[in-house]
Amino acid sequence: MQISDLPYPDPGVPDARSGPRFLVWLGRGQLGGQVKSLCWGLLHFCGIAGLPYAVGLGVDAVVDRDGARLLLVGALLALVGVAIAVGDAMLHRTAVTNWITAAARVQQLLARKTAELGAALTRRVAAGEVVAVSTGDVEKIGWFVEAVSRFLAAAFSVVAICVGLLFYAPAIGTVVALGIPVLALSVLPLLPRATRRADVQREKAGKATELASDTVAGLRVLRGIGGEELFLGRYREASQEVRRAAVRSARMWALISAIQVLLPGVLLIAVVWYGSVLVLDDRLAVGQLVAAFSAVATMLYPLRHFEEIAMAYSFSRPSAERAARVLSLTRGDAPERPSSAAVRAPEPGGDLYDPVTGLLAPAGRLTAVVCGDPDLAGRLAERLGGHPPEGGEDAKDAKDVKGAAGEFGDGSGPAVPERVSVLLGGVALDELPLDTARTLVLVQDKDPVLLSGTLRRLFAVPASGAVEPAAALAAAQCGDVLDALLQAAPDGVADPMDAHLTERGRSLSGGQRQRLALARSLVTDPEVLVLDEPTSAVDSHTEARIADGVRALRKGRTTVVLASSPLLLDRADHVVFLHEGTVAATGTHRELLHDDRRYRAVVTRETEEEQRIARLAPARLPEALTEIEESA
Repeated sequence: MQISDLPYPDPGVPDARSGPRFLVWLGRGQLGGQVKSLCWGLLHFCGIAGLPYAVGLGVDAVVDRDGARLLLVGALLALVGVAIAVGDAMLHRTAVTNWITAAARVQQLLARKTAELGAALTRRVAAGEVVAVSTGDVEKIGWFVEAVSRFLAAAFSVVAICVGLLFYAPAIGTVVALGIPVLALSVLPLLPRATRRADVQREKAGKATELASDTVAGLRVLRGIGGEELFLGRYREASQEVRRAAVRSARMWALISAIQVLLPGVLLIAVVWYGSVLVLDDRLAVGQLVAAFSAVATMLYPLRHFEEIAMAYSFSRPSAERAARVLSLTRGDAPERPSSAAVRAPEPGGDLYDPVTGLLAPAGRLTAVVCGDPDLAGRLAERLGGHPPEGGEDAKDAKDVKGAAGEFGDGSGPAVPERVSVLLGGVALDELPLDTARTLVLVQDKDPVLLSGTLRRLFAVPASGAVEPAAALAAAQCGDVLDALLQAAPDGVADPMDAHLTERGRSLSGGQRQRLALARSLVTDPEVLVLDEPTSAVDSHTEARIADGVRALRKGRTTVVLASSPLLLDRADHVVFLHEGTVAATGTHRELLHDDRRYRAVVTRETEEEQRIARLAPARLPEALTEIEESA
């Protein structure tokens, strides 16, 4: 895989059982790139390993005054130099390719998992951890993948130098062969402690990132309540904890680096001293001593890669653990989705039916759903979109229904359905491929996200093409939003569609963000549109106009609105009232307001005392009339 071939057509199914297993799986998927990098690394490091022997042969040729042999040594040095240069350039190229492709694979896996989990991801993993995994952790994992081939090539060159010295100068080669393993393994006892300190640093850094992300997201609210200094103090304290942990970690890695410099220096001094004694005793030639000295000095370079691989693994292992934890997340007992169109998509014009609650949304009509429990409404919206249930939520809803049924004593009441999949036109949504289900049914939740970029890019979403952005913006009453974006845009921007949105639309008010998100949903023009409290942050006058606009724009299309606003409910074709997890009443808004006391309590926000007075008022009406007549 080359960088130009990215992204991967299919990043594969990762082994997310643990961090090390994930790293091994990632390495197996890049065997071709690792072999290329290893081959170029061997050329580079073998060239380095050949330098001492070429220098030793050159010294012997000078001592023996052999000009022809000296020319051969010069040619050998030139060849070795070319091998070092070419090998180094290609090693860097292939290693960086391995790093980038590995990071791209991990990012694709995380993006796929994010799309699969949807809103459930941020409920299972903190936002700061998601940010850390998708940014810094991806780079650290790529660093380890990049360092593996360099380490293997460096280890091979160290072994080659030691073996070569044993044959070239056995007396001094034995000392080097015994000393090198000590150098390579000397830092191993310190690595667990260094790794633990690095883990503590990254954990504290993740918490600080999460705190900063939450602070920025709620900056408008913090300013309103005067809590900026409080959160600033908390972040300052968290930042100082990160600094202290980083210093502790750096001290340990500095000690490891010092050992990597000190011990090779000690070995170098020992080799020179012992070699000089052997030369004085005529047991070692001068050229052999120079070769041994050059070999030990040269090995300092490949030995650095032993430290690098240790650091890369200690940093990448917790990163891989976090990535594996995210990639292993599932939505509870969600069934396995078919990878191809094994089940035919329903024909257009089918009703939407939820067996858990008994909700039926007729095709081509605007259905409003009133539910006193916001959590149940949120779960219902996700279920209507064919999203897999999370953590047995459907089972919980079914249990709630069963509990309601048991209140009748004789087992009567609403039956608990065994099947919890929502049906569209008689076809179960969870049996359709995920992309097909999401094309048919679009769900806009309570807190839709606006991505940064121009307004034109915001509306560049998969759509039927039947609804233009201008019509959707008009239906969602976004005129003032366009004016605000145009005023904030730099000079030269005449079209509000080219105005820039900040991250999450933070420069806009809650109502403005909500209306832009509604317009984006209307542009997609799905067969079924599910809106969860789409106007909760909008004033009543604008809400009424939005209700009329959505009703007109979605005429002939199935629309389900979960809300309790009378303005929205009064414009719905059909209103369904859910009580204790099941359908309790259906009709128009005015019919239910007149006939159903529980519906009236939810919609009008009546307190328990007001409901009691309303129930007692009819019974006391004759008595009140009598009192009025007597007083007259």
